[in-house]
Amino acid sequence: MTLIETDPPLAEPVTLADLKAHLRIDVNDEDALLESLIRVARAHLEAVTGTALMPRGLRLVLDDWPEAPVIQLGKTPVQSIDAIRVYDADGLPRELALSGMLLDATARPARLVIKERPRPGQAINGIEIEFTAGFGAANEVPPELIRAVLIHAAYLHEFRGAVSPDMQPAAIPTGYDQLIGPWVRRAL
Repeated sequence: MTLIETDPPLAEPVTLADLKAHLRIDVNDEDALLESLIRVARAHLEAVTGTALMPRGLRLVLDDWPEAPVIQLGKTPVQSIDAIRVYDADGLPRELALSGMLLDATARPARLVIKERPRPGQAINGIEIEFTAGFGAANEVPPELIRAVLIHAAYLHEFRGAVSPDMQPAAIPTGYDQLIGPWVRRAL
């Protein structure tokens, strides 16, 4: 199972102006750095929680159908299933009808049941599920996740000289885990 981002988010859940207000910065000297820290903080939160904050296109690639009828999509919330393709032995795709599916879009991770499950002809990467995941807009992202991005980006900014931006996130601020705790996937 491989999850590939096909269309990155067009915006961040926290704007540069939001972060500058949080940090009480009035000058524009570090705008590029601050924008990169927002991206790092958002990406870290998404990796830890499995939650897509802003809408983006994703492709789930499977070798074969799972034994259980439920397919876990790996991200939440899911806005739509855009396409399901099964490849034959010649590598030609067959589009499945989207009408024969059941989507639990807000489960963590989102879950999908497909009635028609033809066997793929390829030994690997024989099934592709294209979907759009993320909250509809920044104002729909839960406030605790917005706060987590803000405090994490601020923390990264505070310690920017200790660790280079490409080595971030180097540390997590106090209180961060409590903010994202309800959103973290737990395994038994």
